[in-house]
Amino acid sequence: MSSASTQRPPLSGAARHAAAKKPKNPVPKGPSSHEVRIIGGQWRRTRLKVLDKPGLRPTPDRVRETLFNWLGQDLSGWRCVDAFAGTGVLGLEAASRGAGHVLMVEQDAVLVRDLQGNAARLQASMVSVQRGDGVAALLRLPSGSVDLVFIDPPFDGPLFEPALKAAARAVPEGGWIYLEAPVAWPTEALGALGLHCERHLKAGAVHAHLLQHVSLDALPSSPPLATDTTQTRATMNPSKEGDAA
Repeated sequence: MSSASTQRPPLSGAARHAAAKKPKNPVPKGPSSHEVRIIGGQWRRTRLKVLDKPGLRPTPDRVRETLFNWLGQDLSGWRCVDAFAGTGVLGLEAASRGAGHVLMVEQDAVLVRDLQGNAARLQASMVSVQRGDGVAALLRLPSGSVDLVFIDPPFDGPLFEPALKAAARAVPEGGWIYLEAPVAWPTEALGALGLHCERHLKAGAVHAHLLQHVSLDALPSSPPLATDTTQTRATMNPSKEGDAA
């Protein structure tokens, strides 16, 4: 064939515009992801990929670092429950610091697979992942059977009070509950559940509470100290085990 027979007529302006809009070799997109970092313990500095999903809020490095400074860095033998696991970073942080068993509970099937995958990568035999409702999982536990419960439910949902009630039953007197919420919980409301706020900080839109289950007789009559700017700066910059920059 001659070169003339192989040439195509030039595209009109409309045809050129249509051709430009047509995607070339489209690639199906999977769920987007980002990373979280474990900041202390045996998996210190380990980065794990987690999914980006609406409402998923991994607890920031600085808040986690402060929380585990409050608790003490060594959680050897502790029994823990991450009741609204999400990315699982709180439960994995506890496992990294020696927890004897960590139960992660999550309703979203995709997140459950992600949690199972990360636990397998870390060879975290002390971690078990369960799909289901966090409050129901806490209520199924024997009374006083766990040392630490993490509560970080969706901020726009009604789960805070039932989760606190269930967690207060699951831990013994002297046991701990970590609560992450959009507001500071009142002393009176916590006291009605037999809980005392030992530590509190505000970081951005998050209020972090470290609560202890105490007897009603042991509850203080005065409210805890308010968290002011100076206290927050001091709390958020303790001597660091990790390098959570």
